[in-house]
Amino acid sequence: MSAFQNTPTSVRCHALLPCAGTGSRAGTAGPKQYQTVAGLPMVLHTLAAFSAAPRIEQTVLVVAPDDRFLSVDQPDLQLARCGGATRAHSVYNGLDALRAKGAADDDWVLVHDAARCLITPQQIEALISACEGDPVGGLLALKLPDTLKTECEGRVAATVDRSDKWLAQTPQMFRLGMLRSALAAQADSGFAGVTDEASAMEMAGHRPLLVPGSAQNFKVTYPEDFALAEAILSSRT
Repeated sequence: MSAFQNTPTSVRCHALLPCAGTGSRAGTAGPKQYQTVAGLPMVLHTLAAFSAAPRIEQTVLVVAPDDRFLSVDQPDLQLARCGGATRAHSVYNGLDALRAKGAADDDWVLVHDAARCLITPQQIEALISACEGDPVGGLLALKLPDTLKTECEGRVAATVDRSDKWLAQTPQMFRLGMLRSALAAQADSGFAGVTDEASAMEMAGHRPLLVPGSAQNFKVTYPEDFALAEAILSSRT
């Protein structure tokens, strides 16, 4: 049994949201996570979902050191002005901020993209239920629905078997100590190859659990994504 194995009844869950990116692909004047969607800055929709998830004890929002967009006045939400040059660096720093706020190495941390503003409390709770008894942890993901092609010089090179392919989403839920160790092992390389928390855990020899997510839990990345996110959020209210 893993040293970090815990019983579901004693599990403590924290949310960590890296929010220091510039959102260059979104085509916005400022960081995309602060753009208004359905009447609120996008990140506030994300934070509202975690605030409504019963088993999230606290949420830490990792922002750039000079970011003054948000001010916070609620006990279960903290700002950590320790964002790094990359998402992985921000998560690594955020884990240390969680430790400083009393989180233990065997606590669970759910890392979530601030720009996935369509996450729901139900999806968060489903991930916790699926992973809380697992020795590794896991992530929300979606079975690849479309035909997958490889490319060579702008033309199709091959059709790839999609039967075992998944689209990784967030939250991604791992023990704080295990995830920090996995990221620390990649720090000297500048976290090269670490595209998400699951990839860092894979590099450390772990096999994260895949938990079915939702097609609506997409990351707002390109300009056309804002209109779709607006429509979905408006339909929910």
